Amino acid sequence: MSTKKERLDAICRIIQTEAISNQEELLRSLTSSGFSTTQATLSRDIKQLKVAKVHDGNGNYVYRLPEHAALMQSDQDLGHSHPNIEFSGNLAVVKTRPGYAMGIASDIDTHAPQEILATIAGDDTILIIPREGISRNRIIKALSNFI
Repeated sequence: MSTKKERLDAICRIIQTEAISNQEELLRSLTSSGFSTTQATLSRDIKQLKVAKVHDGNGNYVYRLPEHAALMQSDQDLGHSHPNIEFSGNLAVVKTRPGYAMGIASDIDTHAPQEILATIAGDDTILIIPREGISRNRIIKALSNFI
């Protein structure tokens, strides 16, 4: 039995390594990777990941992930520090690619986990203000769906 995060990570890996042009192909690749899911669930996952179809330069359209999804770290132990998150006291600073901070911060604010009070975004940096008494590990875990 796999978790949603494992399934989303597998979808990201498949899209990044294979030329996938439709949900049927993605579902086959996901199934061959050991994940059992329905087309409806896959469609929701694609929407959550903000997957888009783009022209590949060879006359075909293939699935691509938005740039901030590529920042996700699928194989990391949440007990260790995250390469894109640094802490100063109880505040967290998230580094992004230039131009992506506002979009990612907006996603965090829109889907605000209970651990996050607010965000402040610049061009490539997000300040995360956690609620009182929240541990660093809980902050990293809460942000794992966004970065």
